[in-house]
Amino acid sequence: MKTILYPDKSEWEALCIRPGIKKSDLESVVKGIIEGVRNDRDEALLYYSEKFDGVKLDSIKVTEAEIKEAVSQVPDDLKNAIGAARKNIEKFHAAQLIDEDPVETEMGVICWRKSVPVEKVGLYIPGGSAPLFSTVLMLGIPALIAGCSEIILCSPPDKNGRINPVILYTASILGINKIFKTGGAQAIAAMAYGTSSIPKVYKIFGPGNQYVTKAKELVQQDGIPIDMPAGPSEVLVIADNSADPGFIAADLLSQAEHGADSQVVLVTDSKELPDKVNTAVEQQLPDLPRKDIARKALDNSMIIVNKTLEECIGFSNIYAPEHLIINTANSSVLSEKVLNAGSVFIGKFSCESAGDYASGTNHTLPTNGFARNFSGVSVESFQKKISFQELTGEGIRNIGPAIEVMAEAENLRAHRNAVSIRLKSLNNGYK
Repeated sequence: MKTILYPDKSEWEALCIRPGIKKSDLESVVKGIIEGVRNDRDEALLYYSEKFDGVKLDSIKVTEAEIKEAVSQVPDDLKNAIGAARKNIEKFHAAQLIDEDPVETEMGVICWRKSVPVEKVGLYIPGGSAPLFSTVLMLGIPALIAGCSEIILCSPPDKNGRINPVILYTASILGINKIFKTGGAQAIAAMAYGTSSIPKVYKIFGPGNQYVTKAKELVQQDGIPIDMPAGPSEVLVIADNSADPGFIAADLLSQAEHGADSQVVLVTDSKELPDKVNTAVEQQLPDLPRKDIARKALDNSMIIVNKTLEECIGFSNIYAPEHLIINTANSSVLSEKVLNAGSVFIGKFSCESAGDYASGTNHTLPTNGFARNFSGVSVESFQKKISFQELTGEGIRNIGPAIEVMAEAENLRAHRNAVSIRLKSLNNGYK
């Protein structure tokens, strides 16, 4: 990891630019995949599975027999761990169900909002060398709590044409059984437009690599909503001399091992800490099964030394990290100054892994600076808000004259007449 000493504030924006594929090449490739799926549907999905996943499939849909077999392959200790995480995630997300009270804005004018589930949703679950079965919990649980009536799940198959058994097990305990063997940009296109096997959904959720993220952005331009831009994983750690370098190294590596395109950042006011952390990273790295991936991510990563912790939090708010860990002596005080972050971890024992798995918060979060204007996934992400209003005769009398004046000023005479005809009827004794 390169170390940058005391960068001027004028340099901060440039330092916040994430590493990535050349955008023009990325968009061209993904557009081609999307068009292929729109035109050739299941045939395209089978073609892309062979091309990208190296497997020739006969069918895209996962069968009940495959799910049963997968359930039998998951060890009991992992089932128990998933059950414990599920309990906490359900508890945290169930608390997000809030009924709003009706508001009488004027005598006889009652307004309220109602939360209604998005009926059909698509969940994308990354597979490959790090199958994220935990993401099934993070997306499936709030979808179920919100009341979504149809949940579609797509995940890439392995070389044997199977989805990771733990992904299938986790989906099964949530009652999700419409599962399809397809990944990448092609899975996003399939859920967005539908194929002969995969139903079209109304909103798409789930993290992924830059191809998946670009596909989500492109289908959104075509009117299919998505949860958020959620691409390669990232973490920013703010630390001072009170922090354990081993803790920091472990937190940085926990995100670096996600993928070569991930980025990890340490921001500190200590000039001595970078060397200690780099040493700890080199000590921990050889023991990681994904050390080669982590090392590539570290090549895209950095340590920034600022003069004060105030500057550190200022840089973080510009970077807007997916995950922010505050490991300082005054971490609680510093956390109050966070403006932009997907999820915040306060104190030396609050590792980001807790949020990834079992603390209860959601790990599907905005990346690439989108935490400036996006929230992480919640129950509300699977709902839409419908506003209602009811006016009595007294109510239309009270606000009618204001509506008439405003409609006339906008030269919308029919709007005014819709009020005037009612006021006239009331004046004539209509009840």
